[in-house]
Amino acid sequence: MYDQDGSSSMVETNGARVDEMTKEEEELSSFTPKSPISKPYIPDELNDPTVYPEVLAAFEDAQAKYIAKLCRRTALFTSQYRRVDAPSCLFHHEHLHHIREPAKKAVLRAAKSIIRLSSSVGAYRVVGFVFADGEPLTNCCGLWIEWDKESKTGTILTTAHLIRSKHPTENHWEGRDEYDIKANVTVHLRDGTTAEGHYLYHQEHYDLAFFKVRVVEPVQLPSFNGSVHCGQDVFRLGRDQSMDLRITHGRVEYWNPASIERYHYMYFLHEHDDCLCDDDGGTVIDLDGKVVGLINNHLSASFVPSSILDNCVDLWRNFGCIPRLHLGMKFDSIRLLDPINVERMWRMHNIEEGLIVEKVSKESHAEKLGIFFGDIIECFNGEHIYTTIELENMLLADCKDHFNQGKKLNAKIDVSIQVFHTDERVRRTINLNVEVSDHGEIQCGLTQT
Repeated sequence: MYDQDGSSSMVETNGARVDEMTKEEEELSSFTPKSPISKPYIPDELNDPTVYPEVLAAFEDAQAKYIAKLCRRTALFTSQYRRVDAPSCLFHHEHLHHIREPAKKAVLRAAKSIIRLSSSVGAYRVVGFVFADGEPLTNCCGLWIEWDKESKTGTILTTAHLIRSKHPTENHWEGRDEYDIKANVTVHLRDGTTAEGHYLYHQEHYDLAFFKVRVVEPVQLPSFNGSVHCGQDVFRLGRDQSMDLRITHGRVEYWNPASIERYHYMYFLHEHDDCLCDDDGGTVIDLDGKVVGLINNHLSASFVPSSILDNCVDLWRNFGCIPRLHLGMKFDSIRLLDPINVERMWRMHNIEEGLIVEKVSKESHAEKLGIFFGDIIECFNGEHIYTTIELENMLLADCKDHFNQGKKLNAKIDVSIQVFHTDERVRRTINLNVEVSDHGEIQCGLTQT
């Protein structure tokens, strides 16, 4: 029965306080203070083992107990914090003093969502012994993006390098990488336990992969920042095989990609003495601890920016795949050229924005429409596009519209483009017929003339 003055809730509160006090008293009563750790010694007047052999024996016994106590104390986790094989940049880099405190908070906040994964294939045999984990493939990192309270399962976003079984060439556009979706995936949790990772989906163009894992306790989900700009202070986060955090400071760079690279990357500029390791599939975070990118090729310090990640995750959640329009062309952004070249192009030809066609795929619709190396694409579907990141986000948005209309993969759609033919000095608007696909775009037999 409840009183009008709310005394019932007070009784309940007081009861809770009594329980808490009782628990504290029980803990105190069960606690037995240990004797202090004091270094034994022999007084000068007794320091003669021939006269006082029993004193020497007592001293040696006390010395052994003293050393044993010290060993027990130094084995505690609080005594190990000074022993770090490779101190992080936030501990010993003087040039980070001005951002050290906010950066520490950001790193520790973001680290709660980062885990480590390992993969293997088949059964690994050594002189008659069979290891169930199979032959190792690779180790990488990942981050939680979902946790379902009812089923006690979490969803992990990571790099598809985790299940990449063959990588014969560094040229991404050749599409020769192979992936084993039946690979054994082990998720290394933050408490030192492991769990089996179950394959959900991977996308080869962006090299992203999704796995689910049963995890009883709630997981920490990251926050994302869709805006990342050149010169911004950021940190790469990963975990090594001991699950220790790996932290690398750098700044965001944005340049036109090499000819063998996809063009949806931004880049991580860092100090030369910083070793980029143990963080493929990890995150790039800002000074607020928000994710601004996913590391996807640590050898070239590239990462997928959060704007593309957000679109990819949204498409996968809604449609079970990440479709993309295959244009059959590769581009460089005028905006990312040297300002001297940009100014010359504007001064001589009155053009200062757009995407320069670097290569055209042989027998593609773009080639049939007369688009050549050196032409400039100024607009896509009536919108000015200034960088390849903007282009990728537009391609993903068009695919979302395509699927929202009930259409499927492997269909053909028209994209209106405004192209400036640099040889003829002619500008025209044409419809480019392209494929909607969730495979990696392959551009072999590229034409440049």
